[in-house]
Amino acid sequence: MAKTLFITGASTGIGAATAKAAAAAGWNVGLCARSADKLEALANDIGGTAIALPCDAADRDQITEALQKCADAFGGIDAVFANAGTGVSKAGVENGDPDEWDAMVRINILAVLYAAHAAIPHLKKTEGHFVMTGSKAGRDTFKGSVYSATKHFVHGFGENLAEEMREWGGRATVIAPGMVDTPFFDEPKPTKIQPEDVANAVVFALTQPKTAAVREIYLMPND
Repeated sequence: MAKTLFITGASTGIGAATAKAAAAAGWNVGLCARSADKLEALANDIGGTAIALPCDAADRDQITEALQKCADAFGGIDAVFANAGTGVSKAGVENGDPDEWDAMVRINILAVLYAAHAAIPHLKKTEGHFVMTGSKAGRDTFKGSVYSATKHFVHGFGENLAEEMREWGGRATVIAPGMVDTPFFDEPKPTKIQPEDVANAVVFALTQPKTAAVREIYLMPND
């Protein structure tokens, strides 16, 4: 029986590339994002092993409902990729915009927590895997960067969650890329990490034997 992966932020970039890579590796994929049209197009592109589940990952009720629909559609959930994330337009603390911080914290921190909380009952049944998108910015210090601080949370939470999940045979992994060529940036970055590179890292972590827990994968562009 095929395993099932649920992905937040699945409509573009890393999320969409991971959905395609996982489907190519034989997984069912549940696609979660706010853009219903993009999700439907991606699900149609992938075929019968994908289902579009439009939702706001930062809304507890919506993410819980989407996970349940995914489990109902495919008979369970084996892995969750908490990938949804965002940045800010104004850098630094003194010149930063607290309203932007509020939105970013909801997506970069609370959405990860909500996904984990709602996913664990499903993952316990399958001794499953929780993957989240960290960043080089979550491993290093960047002057005044509130975005970096949110990713530091992801890295710390990833280790803590991994210790909790190992008690019942589950695993948790942080995928930490440097600059990735995604719609996150206004201009294309063709020489930087490609979404498919990150997707391959996710699939690698998910397909390791039960005796190995890959807790972090750190990717940097060669250029």
